[in-house]
This record gives sequence, structure tokens and C-alpha cells, in this order.
Amino acid sequence: MKTPASVRYIVNDVDEAIGFYTEMLGFQLVMHPAPEFAILARGNLQLLLSRPSGRGGGGQGMPDGTVQVPGGWNRFQVEVDDLEATVAELGRKGAGFRNEIVKGVGGKQVLLMDPSGNLVELFEYYRA
Repeated sequence: MKTPASVRYIVNDVDEAIGFYTEMLGFQLVMHPAPEFAILARGNLQLLLSRPSGRGGGGQGMPDGTVQVPGGWNRFQVEVDDLEATVAELGRKGAGFRNEIVKGVGGKQVLLMDPSGNLVELFEYYRA
């Protein structure tokens, strides 16, 4: 059995993030043992969702007092077959995007924002 890759996202509301990732991107809920933590899966990717709570775990503050916050530019990529159609469908569902579709040398991409501002890159490869 392959070991999945895991990505941890800090979120403001774990339940809201679960809804976003399951309804918008087809993730499956693996576990949700506490209000501040859940694991979702899509293929070989596990998405660990953590809300800072002061109870420890992946969302806890740093020894110097720095508090983890969502957002930034790091992201994982989800490949789609038709980027324009995917963006239109997600837009109808209320999804927010950081940019418009960008065309590059290998394909097209757009940055989808989860409810906490974390990014997911939707990517369509150019087909020969």
C-alpha cells in the first residue's frame, strides 16, 4: 500500500473547511476526532486540517509565542480536465479565487481559496 503524502493547513473553522474540501473538490472525510482537527483524503493526498486552539497538536503556537495563521502562498495542486468549466462550476457554488486563469508554458492554472484563505492550485495541462 502506498503511503499518502500529507499536507497540513491551518484553518479558522475545521467544520467549514471540511464542507469546502468535500463539496468543492471531492475530498473524503477520514476522521474528525476533535473540533480543532480533521483528516481528509483525495487519492494519495491526505489533508490535515488544524485550528489553533491552545490544546497542542499541529496548530499549536511556537515556543516564542508566534501563533500559526492560515493563508500565504504555499499550496497543493489538483489537476482538472477542463479548467474553465471547473472554475465556472466552483464560482456558481460560491468559491473564491485569488486570480484569473493564467496561461503558462505547460498549461493553465488558477488559485482557488478555501474559506480561511489557504490556496489550492487548479491546473490543466496542455494536451498534445
